Amino acid sequence: MTSPQTIEIPVKGMDCAECTVHVQQALSAVPGVKQAQVFLTSEKAILQVDTDLADLPTLRKAVESAGYTSPVEGQVKEGTTASNTFGNITRPILTIFALVFSVVLLIVVAGEWLGLLDTVTDFIPWPIGYALVLLTGYPIFLNVIRAALRRQIISHTLMTLGVIAALVIGQWPTAVINVFFMRVGEYAEEFTTERSRRAVKNLTAMAPQTARVEREGKEQEIPVAQVRVDEVVIVRPGEKIPVDGVVVGGQATINQAAITGESIPVEAEVGASVFAATVAQLGGLRVQAKRVGADTTFGRVIKMVEEAEAHRADVQRVADKFSAYFLPVVLGIAAVTFIISRNPLSVAAVLVVACSCSFALATPIAMLASIGAGAKRGLLIKGGRYLELLDKADVVLVDKTGTLTIGRPQLTNIVPLTTLSTAELLALAASAERYSEHPLAETVRLAAQQQQLTLTEPEQFEAVPGIGVKATVRGTQVTVGNYRILPAATTVALSAALEEQGKTLLYVLQDDLLVGVLGAADTLRPEVPAALEAIRVQGVKQVQLLTGDNERTAKALAEQLAISYRANLLPEDKIRVVKEYQAKGHTVVMIGDGVNDAPALAQADVGIAMGVAGTDVAIEAAHMVIMREDWRLVPEVFSIAHRTLRIVKMNFGFTMLYNLVGLGLAAFGLLPPVVAAAAQSLPDLGILANSSRLLKQRSLEIPYASLPISHDIETTSSSCACCVPTIAPGSNHLSASNRKISKEI
Repeated sequence: MTSPQTIEIPVKGMDCAECTVHVQQALSAVPGVKQAQVFLTSEKAILQVDTDLADLPTLRKAVESAGYTSPVEGQVKEGTTASNTFGNITRPILTIFALVFSVVLLIVVAGEWLGLLDTVTDFIPWPIGYALVLLTGYPIFLNVIRAALRRQIISHTLMTLGVIAALVIGQWPTAVINVFFMRVGEYAEEFTTERSRRAVKNLTAMAPQTARVEREGKEQEIPVAQVRVDEVVIVRPGEKIPVDGVVVGGQATINQAAITGESIPVEAEVGASVFAATVAQLGGLRVQAKRVGADTTFGRVIKMVEEAEAHRADVQRVADKFSAYFLPVVLGIAAVTFIISRNPLSVAAVLVVACSCSFALATPIAMLASIGAGAKRGLLIKGGRYLELLDKADVVLVDKTGTLTIGRPQLTNIVPLTTLSTAELLALAASAERYSEHPLAETVRLAAQQQQLTLTEPEQFEAVPGIGVKATVRGTQVTVGNYRILPAATTVALSAALEEQGKTLLYVLQDDLLVGVLGAADTLRPEVPAALEAIRVQGVKQVQLLTGDNERTAKALAEQLAISYRANLLPEDKIRVVKEYQAKGHTVVMIGDGVNDAPALAQADVGIAMGVAGTDVAIEAAHMVIMREDWRLVPEVFSIAHRTLRIVKMNFGFTMLYNLVGLGLAAFGLLPPVVAAAAQSLPDLGILANSSRLLKQRSLEIPYASLPISHDIETTSSSCACCVPTIAPGSNHLSASNRKISKEI
């Protein structure tokens, strides 16, 4: 027997979580299939197969037996187009047809309940009604049959029995209405699934498509898939790095936000590790490939998003759970009624009254009301099941850059070390950085603009990759950059204090004399502390920071917020942390905004993306999106979830009581089938009225932080809000009395 081989086949036609179960069970039943994984978002199946027992035609037949298609490569587009064309034409027509008839028939049923409009019902031939039920309900009836063959009961099982009972006693208008409400739920699920598929598509689009490699002493541009391990790849300024590798030549500023989430670019030189899909903003590199294609960090991000979406525990809908217990009770009552009364009309009445639309409406109407209310507040909620999970959440994991923080470095410290004032120091540095493309240069220029400082046109300008800039400003040589620009043996006592707080430092030299230090950092959103306290009050037991930043930066922020943290994390590390908590039985919420957060957002029970500042990938991978950069909406969505689930429980309590009373009356022959069918609208009205209360949810009072972010170093005097210590003229050292770290947040 040969060893199992990995085979990947496309699967078309899946539009819900149950579809993947159908396909996986069909494939697993094929002799020779050792393992089957079905991915809803990427529409494919990955199999471990003994090829001596199972071949591709057999596997495709198994997919077809489950009601889906697996087109042969090269025929995918043709088959998909034909299928989609048919679906695109027939589905809207049938839906519109069902909608029109349902509106009319709702009036008919109401009129019949009042003893009116009997002639309207008689005017429509019954074959048209029966045909409409079969046409519009065919996909649902097929799923119910498949579930029955697997000995499973779903929410549509109960309603399908109601449809059958209504048809048996001639109440086809009621059957049409039931089918219509079921189809509305199906279309909503299909829409959510298609939105999820975009996550993988957006990720794939971000990957570089070509690479420039050195072969036989020449540069050749080839597809990324053809790059071999240990080949040298040439990366020019502004290009994406196509592989994971080690820098063997050149120097550049790398924007690694797509992988690590850090807002401040890093300097890469010989010996540094770089990642695929990151951008060389300044300078060029020669990179020796160590991982290519799907093996790169970015490739693994794509794979993890697929797997997390495919393997995320599917929360069974409340209606399914209720139906599984209630259906045997209904069938038992119907059987006892027939045995005692021998009256088929009483049996039909039992089935009809027990299968009210209220069972299907109890959950989705409340969810839709909350989703609509959330949308008005800037909350995009992709499905009701995520509200159910959020209601039970007890662990919240949070990304740093762009999530807890603004996501852009800001100038936080201006420290003159000579007789220059803070304004003069800032103007000098901004003038030297006037033509630099480095993100920190933009931060310095923005700070000068905010203080309305007048900048000087540099007479000469030179950008030095990995170090900083040199410029001639008002006849003097000005250098702004990192520690590498410092003259030999120069020490700056305040550097350690600022770096301990996670600040990135820029040193300013004038004619080789150190005249000042600038500190930059990504700043905390002011509403975060109060928002975190609000979600703790609502039942969250633990909040933890997950970041790709260094230990020092993560610790400073975590201590400020009184939360735990994990630093230096890659995407695979974040998803590992999510799985750790899930394995311990916790319901996990992940809040993030970047590509590096996408796998964890998809794996978490509920992934929440900060939408405006976040990437499209994070938005599509997440289950909820905050469309405004406002952390006060995080406890808001928790509040919406808690209230929604309370309303849902009330809906089911009312529905259960109503149907138990109706079952009793029908079983004793006190409720004729026609009256039972007409009476189905009563619990629906009650549920609609109760659920509509969710449309008027009150906003939580979440204040902004009353204290500003600390500037971290105590000062004896200052001339502006950004300034920290006063230094003795001509000194390059910060006095000990001024090095005390402020403990005030």
